Amino acid sequence: MDKTTQNAINAARVLAVEAIQKANSGHPGLPLGAAPMAYTLFARQMNHCPKNPSFFNRDRFILSAGHGSALLYSLLHLFGYGVTKEDLMSFRSLGSKTPGHPECDRTPGVETSTGPLGQGVANAVGFALAESMLAARFNKDGLDLVDHYTFALCGDGCMEEGIEYEAASLAGTWGLGKLIVLYDSNDISIEGNVSIAFRDDVARRHEAQGWQVITVPNGEDIDAIEGAIRLAKADKQRPSLIVVKTTIGYGSPKAGSADVHGSPLGEAGVKETKKALGYNAKPFEVPADVSKHYAEIIENLNKGEAEWNKTVKAYKAAYPDEYELFNKFVRGKTPDESEFEELYSLFSKKADATRNTSGAVLNKLAEILPNFVGGSADLAPSNKTYLAGLGDYGAENRTGRNLHFGIREHAMAAICNGLVLHGGFHVFCGTFFVFSDYMKNAMRMSALMELNMTYVLTHDSIGVGEDGPTHQPVEQLAGLRSIPNLKVFRPADGRETAAAYISALTGKGPTCVVCSRQNLTPFAGSGEDALFGGYIVSDSESELPELILMASGSEVELALKAKEAMQNPNVRVVSMPCMELFDKQTQKYRDYVLPSKCRARIAIEAASSSPWGKYVGLDGGYVCMDTFGASAPAEKLFEIYGFTVDNVLAVAKKTLARVKKAALDQ
Repeated sequence: MDKTTQNAINAARVLAVEAIQKANSGHPGLPLGAAPMAYTLFARQMNHCPKNPSFFNRDRFILSAGHGSALLYSLLHLFGYGVTKEDLMSFRSLGSKTPGHPECDRTPGVETSTGPLGQGVANAVGFALAESMLAARFNKDGLDLVDHYTFALCGDGCMEEGIEYEAASLAGTWGLGKLIVLYDSNDISIEGNVSIAFRDDVARRHEAQGWQVITVPNGEDIDAIEGAIRLAKADKQRPSLIVVKTTIGYGSPKAGSADVHGSPLGEAGVKETKKALGYNAKPFEVPADVSKHYAEIIENLNKGEAEWNKTVKAYKAAYPDEYELFNKFVRGKTPDESEFEELYSLFSKKADATRNTSGAVLNKLAEILPNFVGGSADLAPSNKTYLAGLGDYGAENRTGRNLHFGIREHAMAAICNGLVLHGGFHVFCGTFFVFSDYMKNAMRMSALMELNMTYVLTHDSIGVGEDGPTHQPVEQLAGLRSIPNLKVFRPADGRETAAAYISALTGKGPTCVVCSRQNLTPFAGSGEDALFGGYIVSDSESELPELILMASGSEVELALKAKEAMQNPNVRVVSMPCMELFDKQTQKYRDYVLPSKCRARIAIEAASSSPWGKYVGLDGGYVCMDTFGASAPAEKLFEIYGFTVDNVLAVAKKTLARVKKAALDQ
């Protein structure tokens, strides 16, 4: 390796540790050890365009080991992505382009937010999945509109996480030959040598999962690393794992130890590291020969988009209709509500489970949107997520629109995040509601990145019945409602189900559509108003109601029956399918639905009472469920746990008495 190239690699190392030192916070171990492989990829083997980071046919790079963010930022600085010296000096500072872990939409060149270990690998599977589906749909002989690789860099910690096992298994099954994972194998984690808790043969495990595995014994040998990447690219039938043996904290006084994983080196340590590397530049400065070296690489990289544009021009001339459809896929335009109005007319007055009405909506959406894809964690027959007649995606059929994730909930959600982030598709995935716990962190990442993802979560309560408390969700609604940027819809009939999907596709951020197993009776007036999140479904005769019954999902029908039994004209029934949307309405609208002067309010929901406090107030009542369920027929369980007209009437009587007493006490 010539001296300039070595200095170019060391520049990435040193800028990273200087940024960490200035912040007095960060992880220098990975940047020092993994810099040669990252440089080799960015400089020699990755097709990317620094002047236009969003160039569509670029190779994607995901730093799954997100704690090594300082390395990524130093590379983005050196490769001309608009990350400045000042940005590096602001590492981990409030509002900077260089947060502690990579965040997409904050830093140019960052494809996905990472940090929870292993999820980046699953995201990468989603990116590679998207590339393969688009390529199969649009590429023509000699005119490949879609032809790029997905690279991920991960560490020992990623390999220990269960989500990596799940995602790697599926990537091998799908034969994602354009997925290449670089494994920074340094045998060190926070607590010490990984052998205290992890002795897997990672290479053989991935081989068993259908991967090509290549080992590079010396992480400083960039020619060997480049050769390994070339070999990986040559195998189009299998994803590739490149195991690169590195030294954590290379060049530093703490090299090879756990001490260098997550603590700054100290001023003296930075100086010793620079001396050991033979790197003499002032802090945050790059030597002239290194700057010239990178400038030459950048100039060549920036030509890639122009070459692709020639292909685009030829494709457009030869296949104008296909080109127009391709643009519709990839431009990411948010649909308008008017495009989906026909969904409301799919349903009659027949009682049906919302898992069934959800299935009907999904299939209609697949007709309307040619890039609507998704699947389930081995539950499609139960949660009605199968798109009829649209084929099953796999190594043998890249055009299938049904994705079979197997029983891998966590990886499923993270893969779908990658699929959305890549661009080109409207995406949904499904499982039983209780198993949303398995994938909650990936759902949280959907919300953090405000991805337009749809989660179909069926079997929503004790209505699951005989399967018992292990399968009956109680606290899950409260848990998901607590996640910022996540909409949680629990529709009460088919038309509310249609509204849930319309909101999901036309809004921003992820949406959960939480559906019943048991049949629900449609009610007059449901549908479009559900887009407000909460609305009046049966009003009181007086302008100010005496009592308000609030409910979601299957319990709206119970609330309506309870009002009828009360024979009180001054009772209002409110359907609350989506609290998050209701809370975003104007104060005027919220006061219209839930007037503050009416303090007699009852929340009715077969789930935890905790989310309802903000609407119920101090004087209201609850018909909710704050215990686990039991194994019995659903009808019996609803009776046992108080979801009956008689119990609602009893709670109403107590609530009205309490409100009356409170008024007299004032």
